[in-house]
Amino acid sequence: MLVVDSVSKEYVGPAGTVRVLEGISLSLKLGDAISIMGPSGSGKSTLLSILGAMEAPSSGKVTLDGADPFSLPEPDLAKFRNSKIGFVFQDHCLLPQCTVLENVLVPTLVAAPDSGYIVRAKALLDQVGLGPRIDHLPSQLSGGEKQRVAIARALIRQPTLLLCDEPTGNLDSKSAGAVADLLLNLHLEQHTILVLVTHSAKLAARTPSAYELLDGALVRFDVKSR
Repeated sequence: MLVVDSVSKEYVGPAGTVRVLEGISLSLKLGDAISIMGPSGSGKSTLLSILGAMEAPSSGKVTLDGADPFSLPEPDLAKFRNSKIGFVFQDHCLLPQCTVLENVLVPTLVAAPDSGYIVRAKALLDQVGLGPRIDHLPSQLSGGEKQRVAIARALIRQPTLLLCDEPTGNLDSKSAGAVADLLLNLHLEQHTILVLVTHSAKLAARTPSAYELLDGALVRFDVKSR
């Protein structure tokens, strides 16, 4: 379970203190999926960084599977993030010198050696339709195919939480639809918690719950009515 309790975030700059997030609370269990929309600069990526244990909140608390990641020493925090959280970014962030299979296996490099990861990676690549292309380099793939690799990589360690930051933002409408289908179907099959940040109302409407981030507050709303 993911529990966000009264999380706020502020930064101190030359002009003074800027409050980006204000008292956000949220509770999600395995199998839940939400989307978060909002104008550029509203704090969506900041919130995702906090949920992903990459940036600590100024106040409030985040727990995942009962653990507060920000109470852990840095080496343990890195291990926690690697094992509990999967990330899919707008830019696929694949290593250009590595094959499709090697890119999917990157998160496992810090884990104990386990040949089962290779089996799982190949199974995930089959699920995203790239089984025949495991030896290809990213330069040999389309934008949609690269994002499919990124999804498989995010799921390789069977994370509790899957965070997606504009996962279809760089894709044409056809590729975006295909990637969205894969993402939502795999989320259900893998039984993760899915938090999806997007500017696309069409994509947000496909999650059971949608929120908008405005003036630092997370407000639930009906995408289908807009």
